[in-house]
Parts: sequence; C-alpha cells; structure tokens
Amino acid sequence: MELWVIISVAAAAFQTLRFMLQKRLSMGTLSAGGSTLARFWYSAPFVTALIPVYLMVRDLSLPTIAPNFWPYALAGGASQILATWCVIALFAQRNFAVGITFKKTEVVQTALVGFVVLGDRISPVGVAAVLVGLIGVLALSEAPPLGGRIWAGLRSRATFLGIASGAFFALSAVGYRGATLAVESPDPLLRAGLSLAIITVLQAVALSFWLAVREPGQVSHVAGAWRTALWIGLSGLAGSLCWFTAFTLQNAALVFAVGQVEVIFSILVATLFFGERISRREAVGMALITLSVVAVVVVR
Repeated sequence: MELWVIISVAAAAFQTLRFMLQKRLSMGTLSAGGSTLARFWYSAPFVTALIPVYLMVRDLSLPTIAPNFWPYALAGGASQILATWCVIALFAQRNFAVGITFKKTEVVQTALVGFVVLGDRISPVGVAAVLVGLIGVLALSEAPPLGGRIWAGLRSRATFLGIASGAFFALSAVGYRGATLAVESPDPLLRAGLSLAIITVLQAVALSFWLAVREPGQVSHVAGAWRTALWIGLSGLAGSLCWFTAFTLQNAALVFAVGQVEVIFSILVATLFFGERISRREAVGMALITLSVVAVVVVR
C-alpha cells in the first residue's frame, strides 16, 4: 500500500475525532465560531514548536517560500475556517454522520469548479456521477411537506450548510496544495509542516479578533474549555499534517477519494458515541453521495 494512501486514511480518522469533539463542545457553552476557534487556537502552539525541532533533528535549514505561497495560503486558510464553521453549525441541524457526508460533496464540487474555472473536462460517466451525487443530496435534504416537491428540501438550512461546507473545503484543499508546493524543499513533511504552521497561526489570530468583536465572551469560553479543546487542537493538528503531507505526494482529488473512509468513521461515531439513528432515507443518500464522489475521482 502506497504511503499517501495510509496517510490519507489517518487524516480521515483524526478529522472524524476532531469533529466529534467539536460537536460535543458546540452542544455546551461554545458557539459554532467558538468551536471552530478551538481547533486553530490549540493547534498553533504545537505546530509552530514542531518546526524548529524538526529542522534541528533533520539538520535542515529553513526553506525559501515563493511569493505565490501567500495567496494560496490565505485563500485556503479562510476557506477552511468557513468550511469548519458550516459543518459545526450543521451538526445542530442534522446528525453527525449526515453532516460529515454532506461535507464529502467537496470532491464532486471540485470537479465542477475545475470544469467552470479551469476548463477541466468531465466525461459523460463523470456527469452521470455528479447527477447521482445530486440525487444523494436530495435524499439527505429534509423531506418536503406532504404534497410538496422534493426540490423544496434543497432550500433547508441544513442542505445549504452541507453544500457550502463542501464548497469551502474544496477551495481550501486547492489552496493548501498550492501553498505546500510553493515551499522550496524536497522534504514533503517539512513543506507540509511549515505551511500548516503559518496558516494555523494566521487562522487563530484572525478568528480571535473576529469573535472578540462579533461574539464577545466566546474567546474566554474557548480558553475555559481547554480540557476538551486541547484534544481538538491536537487531533486537528494531526489530521491537517496528514492532509498536507498527502497533498504534497498525490493529487488532491485522489487524496479525497481515499478520504471517503471518513463516512464510515462518522457512522461509527454517530451510533456509538452520540446514540444517533440513521434513517433509511439518510442511508440511501449517504451511499449515493459516496458512490458519486468515488466515481467522479475515477473517471474525471
């Protein structure tokens, strides 16, 4: 089994753990914004400390960063903040596994954005796969009132948050891959770690200022919830480091394909830790979206 595949599976596992902890915090004193901040606040100190240690152990010098690193990093970092915020807000609307599956529409949306913006071609089979994904989203969306049209479910807050999270995660993945490739080093772990350290610090500072103005008291609540939030930071750090490293080794779309194992992890978490039941309709929707995502990656 190739290294990037193992790293991608590990990334999905750490990300599931992080979202599980964030859902627990968002059910208490923290808002969606506060839970999002916890992920960056408690990761930044560790990832910044790892870089000088890694350089010393490997006897390496700090690599040069190309100018195009910054637009990629800023776009990826901002998109990840918005994506995480959407997912946590979605947990308040739907169960854990459904929320994670909605997020996995990121791959299908990446294919569509690539076609519109970059002119990437999608084969007829790929178009069919995207349509299968749309049916899956309709199945996951809230059931319409008696006599209503199924399209009405797309207007629900949960559906909007789910699709938006997938879009923002797709944008962040493209930004992060561009950022890691702009770090001039042959060491993939160093490229990933340095990119992650810079972006995480920027995210923590920017979101702290935003919440201080928009949601007074949330920053102090994040500090007070350190016993759980610390593990959010550590699991988020481990997951991001794995994603970043995988992006340096393989195309982001293929990394995302392997990352679909996150859906399986989310079902286990939903049933074992949150005691949530998945309806037949939701199970069908989750299966269709997963099939669509894998098909898009294979045939695009």
